[in-house]
Amino acid sequence: MGIEKMLPCTLRLNKLVSRTNSDCLCIIDRDAVPSELKDTFEEHRCFDKSFDSSISCFKAANIDQPVVYAPVPELTDYDDVRSYQEAAKKSMQKALKAGFQTPLLFVPKVKRFPQVELCTVLGALEQLYVPIQLREAGASKQPRVTTLSLQIDDPKADEILKEALILEAGRFVARDIGVGDPERMTPIQVEKYLKPLFDKLTVNVVSDSKVLQKEYPLFAAVNRASDVVERHRGRIIFLEYKPTTKPAKKTLLLVGKGVTYDTGGADIKAGGVMAGMSRDKCGAAAVAGFMQVVNELQPADIHVVGALCMVRNNVGEECYVADEIITARSGLHVRVGNTDAEGRMCMTDALCRMKEMVLEQNLPDPHIFTIATLTGHAFISAGEGQSIAIDNSVAQREDHARKLQAAGQAFGEPFEVSILRPSDFAFNAGRVIGEDLVQANNAPSVKTPRGHQVPAAFMIVASGLDKHGLDSKTPIKYTHIDIAGSAGEHPAMPTAAPLISLVKTHLSN
Repeated sequence: MGIEKMLPCTLRLNKLVSRTNSDCLCIIDRDAVPSELKDTFEEHRCFDKSFDSSISCFKAANIDQPVVYAPVPELTDYDDVRSYQEAAKKSMQKALKAGFQTPLLFVPKVKRFPQVELCTVLGALEQLYVPIQLREAGASKQPRVTTLSLQIDDPKADEILKEALILEAGRFVARDIGVGDPERMTPIQVEKYLKPLFDKLTVNVVSDSKVLQKEYPLFAAVNRASDVVERHRGRIIFLEYKPTTKPAKKTLLLVGKGVTYDTGGADIKAGGVMAGMSRDKCGAAAVAGFMQVVNELQPADIHVVGALCMVRNNVGEECYVADEIITARSGLHVRVGNTDAEGRMCMTDALCRMKEMVLEQNLPDPHIFTIATLTGHAFISAGEGQSIAIDNSVAQREDHARKLQAAGQAFGEPFEVSILRPSDFAFNAGRVIGEDLVQANNAPSVKTPRGHQVPAAFMIVASGLDKHGLDSKTPIKYTHIDIAGSAGEHPAMPTAAPLISLVKTHLSN
């Protein structure tokens, strides 16, 4: 699929407000108004005190097109660039409701936010995205934006546009997977969706149940109830990019939680909280989107491997249950404490495999990630819109999570940083002879002290990464990213977080 097909509309740069084929002009910054409109704006302010705090649509006498004004609110010291993204989204929303199809967005330049131009464009595109099932059904009878023109007063306007195209293509892939309902994006349907996309990547799918049981036993336990339903059978989709012109200097290995529907399994989600659980695959979706960006950028000296752990946590006579002791790929004996803690189960063996790849292939400067909508505790701790990053000791030594946080702050994907403590590892320790680790307690994460740090500690130990700390012969960087608060709470649209932050931290020069 060409990159242009991964956009909600055609994008183009516009040079002059007076020379445009657009059917409306969208403005979001009260201080960045075209000279042709300044008198009109002042006139509106004279008789409408809410003009700079509410969305309006009006016709200006000296411009032969309507104006949509969706003003950025008055900012405090604590606001960030998302204020401009939200204003851009609201301007597109108003343009859609008003029936416009070829808007021109006046993109502001703001000293306080150096990346505001790119972020504004991405905000507009986020609002224009059409979910995959609606596109495939051909049921969208409402007029949609066909062309979005951008007026960017910057010598690097062409570069900003090009970057927006690449990043939005990645977010498009992530949103498609994330928003697809439990049947449209079953594990096998995710595989079918991805295979035609990546011409620069190697795609390897592990789907044979016997192979999964032998090599990825924790994943296979979650998959057991789904394996009896052909269309729900799990698979681990490996995507790999290797530079061709020169040896890699850095290696990124990303494991994504791809639970296409989470019933909670035998510890079933009761009380109506199962709604929205098709979004439990947004970690894997973000990995797929990141790999789409890699496929476009083709970094000259970075080796990238992604693993999408696609599985449905079904409930039934074959489902795994609490008290089972399962031998992980690492050889450790894991007692199941809660089948609704399936995310760490489905990722840990793939994490172990990534560790093995680092050692077997002597990969340069490796950094492994897990990305997941893992815990309600992360949502409660960070709040809606924020991801949480947790470094192991090796990544923390390089202050990695803080760098990721800085990128997220600049590009509208904010992070909170959490630190691992000895108590997080003690929490998972086996209680009796015959078990090395306890997978989880039987309380929801929101009622568990340090409920989002504990799973990271579990995955470190259960995968064997604890043997590759600061004092080992082969220290390996590892970061767990919990996107429960940032992935897009149902029924809102998936955000594709933390794709942009990862790109800016690890793929940008």
